Amino acid sequence: MWDIEQGLLNRGINIIAGVDEAGRGPWAGPVAAAAVIIPAGYVFKEQIGDSKKLSLIKRQKAFKEITENCDYSYAVVSEKDIDKVNILVASLNAMAIAISRLNQNPQWVLVDGPHKPKIETNCTPIIGGDAKSLSIASASIVAKVTRDNLMLEYDKQYPEYGFASHKGYGTKAHRQAIMKFGPCPIHRRSFQPIKGLLLSSV
Repeated sequence: MWDIEQGLLNRGINIIAGVDEAGRGPWAGPVAAAAVIIPAGYVFKEQIGDSKKLSLIKRQKAFKEITENCDYSYAVVSEKDIDKVNILVASLNAMAIAISRLNQNPQWVLVDGPHKPKIETNCTPIIGGDAKSLSIASASIVAKVTRDNLMLEYDKQYPEYGFASHKGYGTKAHRQAIMKFGPCPIHRRSFQPIKGLLLSSV
């Protein structure tokens, strides 16, 4: 998972940031994005890969190692802003903010997916990048753990929805909770089934 970065290093590009987001699909909560610059020559002790495919324990261990040894940053865009601009724009905005918050200015950015955030830095979008680039995979872990932690806090405010377990994604239990209690303040009004429920209640 270092071939893409190595190709850039061979061209004299030494400061490479990987960028990814977490939370595009859920019905509730914000979208989070993270950017990670792995120090030259650093070798991870923990397993680094697509955050969705790592167990909770492995993901937490990887998160700890990344945040203790790499230049990283993250950004969160709220569900209200998602409803205003749509989830794609919100995700790209979160990515751009995360990149701007890095301690170093990257010479090149590798981003997961087919779209580029609006940044001046050279950028390569990579479909399935979290399985192809160590930098992107690291960012995916930081983004997911950051967002999951936020959803755990929301679970304390709105325990009836089960955010601690499904993190806002569209599970059967989540749908049943929405049907019983209606949407709460962190539900995305522009997403189904919340949008449908709101329309049906008018």
